[in-house]
Amino acid sequence: MATVMLVEDERKLRDLVRSYLDLGLPDVPGETVAREVRAIAPTPIVMLTARSAEDDRIRGLELGADDYVTKPFSPRELVLRVQAILRRGGMATEQGVTSYGEGALVIDQPRRHVTVNGAEVSLTPTEWGILVALATVPGRVYSRFELINRVRGYEFEGYERTVDSHVKNLRRKIEDDPGNPRIVQTVLGGGYRLGLASDD
Repeated sequence: MATVMLVEDERKLRDLVRSYLDLGLPDVPGETVAREVRAIAPTPIVMLTARSAEDDRIRGLELGADDYVTKPFSPRELVLRVQAILRRGGMATEQGVTSYGEGALVIDQPRRHVTVNGAEVSLTPTEWGILVALATVPGRVYSRFELINRVRGYEFEGYERTVDSHVKNLRRKIEDDPGNPRIVQTVLGGGYRLGLASDD
């Protein structure tokens, strides 16, 4: 069963749903908690904060958050966002195991495993969703708008920089040289594509 982490300083929100990270914690900065959790586990993280500046959102996403919600917010919207994260985190199809680039990248959708050069890689639900979306048709260019809608299931404010942040994190995990990516490639003016051909 999929779980999402909750760290929240308001009891009413803690009782609502166990799945969020409040950046305004009284003792430990939420960013520190997010960084430490992300270093050891792919637990989905939704950040709750009153900080609404774009740079703050981008910083949160670069720390590995799957979503970033500014206060005040609708509890219903919050629950829907968590449901979207859990759906993409648990997405599995009957396609089975697919390899790319002569086995360099292997995606096992039913088990939600990714290996790169034989080593298993731990991805967040958003990183997983982006990689699976790109692997659907290797070589096809997916715009940022397409990716955010495929991964999140709804239009998201600031989607372009949001996708870029998640791709940056994904590349750190799967590329030998993130500055010169071979697997997730940027297409200027277009978006992203999987740079490896399917082995099928």
